[in-house]
Amino acid sequence: MVLNRYLPLGVLIMTGLVSCTAAAGNSAAAFSPALDAHIGEVVRNYLLAHPTVLVEVSEKLQAQQKVEQMKAMFAAVSEHQDALLNDAGTPSYGPADAKVALVEFFDYQCVVCARQAPIINSVMKTRPQVRYVFKEWPIFAQRWEPSLKAAETGLQVWQQKGAGAYLAYHNAVFATGHNEGQLTGAEITAAAGELTGGHDEAQSVLARTDALTQSLGLRGTPGIIVMPVSGATADNVTIIPGGTDQATLQAAIDRAADGTKK
Repeated sequence: MVLNRYLPLGVLIMTGLVSCTAAAGNSAAAFSPALDAHIGEVVRNYLLAHPTVLVEVSEKLQAQQKVEQMKAMFAAVSEHQDALLNDAGTPSYGPADAKVALVEFFDYQCVVCARQAPIINSVMKTRPQVRYVFKEWPIFAQRWEPSLKAAETGLQVWQQKGAGAYLAYHNAVFATGHNEGQLTGAEITAAAGELTGGHDEAQSVLARTDALTQSLGLRGTPGIIVMPVSGATADNVTIIPGGTDQATLQAAIDRAADGTKK
């Protein structure tokens, strides 16, 4: 029922109305219990008769909150540009002198990330001049053990074998089609090939990435940021909290590239 969903807003509206009326009378103490009850009943009856008011207020509040959230994220991207782009422990693929970077925060057991992987692969073919940064963020590690194991293994591949081997591993894991806890240790091992050590370093990288996501205000995977390698601003950075299509990513890359020409 609509009213139940938006009941907290009704309480806020009633509280605001009482507060405003109190201010007009210069003292909240001027209200008698009977008047308080009467005001509450009037507001309640109005909202029951016009429940769409709650919907409209809720939608407006959500829109305002989203704007404020995005402003904060743009500021955080600018502040943490070095951590986003220059962490040597983070896998990346593409020209060292690229002017634009696409950063993806992902989990191998995230089903939306699995759908995003082939889209990013297609973008990599159409925009080879971009540097692609892969932030391993195993947010489902407490639920599914393969989430953490796949992330740690990916970082070991990057550290020991480099960009090409990492990209092959990354694509091979997603190509299994096994997510939401279905990925097996054997599949991870087959994708990685022979490795030696590196577990402690991988843990350190994952800790830095997790701290970065907190600073950026990311809520889940995938999280995608397209930005110039230098001079990131709200005008040339695109933040996508969730999956998206190829056209959107290409447009974001072109927007970031245009920003570097100014």
